[in-house]
Amino acid sequence: MEYGFIYTGSDPEIAVDLAVVAESNGWDAFFVWEGIWATDPWATLAAAAMRTERIRLGTMLTPVPRRRPWELAGQTMTVDRLSGGRVILSAGLGVPESVEERFWIFESDPGRRVRAERLDESLELLGHLWKGEPFAYEGRHYRARRTEEMLPLPTVQQPRITTWVVGMWPRPRSMRRVVTADGWLPNYAPPGAELSSPEVQAAAYTPEIAAEAIAWIRREREAAGLGDRPYAITHEGATSATDAAAAAATVLPWADAGVNWWLESDWTIPADRIEAAARARLEAGPPNV
Repeated sequence: MEYGFIYTGSDPEIAVDLAVVAESNGWDAFFVWEGIWATDPWATLAAAAMRTERIRLGTMLTPVPRRRPWELAGQTMTVDRLSGGRVILSAGLGVPESVEERFWIFESDPGRRVRAERLDESLELLGHLWKGEPFAYEGRHYRARRTEEMLPLPTVQQPRITTWVVGMWPRPRSMRRVVTADGWLPNYAPPGAELSSPEVQAAAYTPEIAAEAIAWIRREREAAGLGDRPYAITHEGATSATDAAAAAATVLPWADAGVNWWLESDWTIPADRIEAAARARLEAGPPNV
């Protein structure tokens, strides 16, 4: 099991300091969130890269369909090179209007289908862009004319930056893009439920459900010839900073289900208490499972 910590605050200076604390206390990755009108996560991670040596750095998560792929490629490449190849890009569709109204204050939601198409094309484009080599691309939403001049530097990580992708279990179309990624960020909708319904929002994602999804992913990756490659199965939750046994007990059922990355977060902490709570949890070290 590897352990990441998600900083739920918005102060970039605090985030950089906490990344150092995380590295000093045995955590494996440190994440900041990416908003639409918010602190720039990639500038924050670039600063964190210069003050750390080992810990992996990433977003949780980037709404890729709302980004220009070439700009995102440049930002991630920059941090990947500054960090010596420690970047994780967590990619998802973005939040629908029915869940988070302020997510669409600058534009209209084009709909889940269009966002899914943009996500797929963006992931393809990023794979080309990170190589720093000439290429051409023609998609429904994006295109690139081949050029031999002024090519950017390639990323340290090759053939691509480590990319974790959100997949909605058990929706086959959503899960297909997870199979060829480097990790799965789980979402869950009961079979037959409308994605915007209260039923989905209240659905309990359990270790038993996770085990079913993980078994499916493993079969699909084996069939695609990817079974021997490293792959992250993640779960996000909160554990005790003061009771190591309780923290381990929280994580253990997920580890038994096949999860190999625990992502520590608590989005309910009031803004004026986030720094103190995050520092205390980081200094306590990750759960020992």
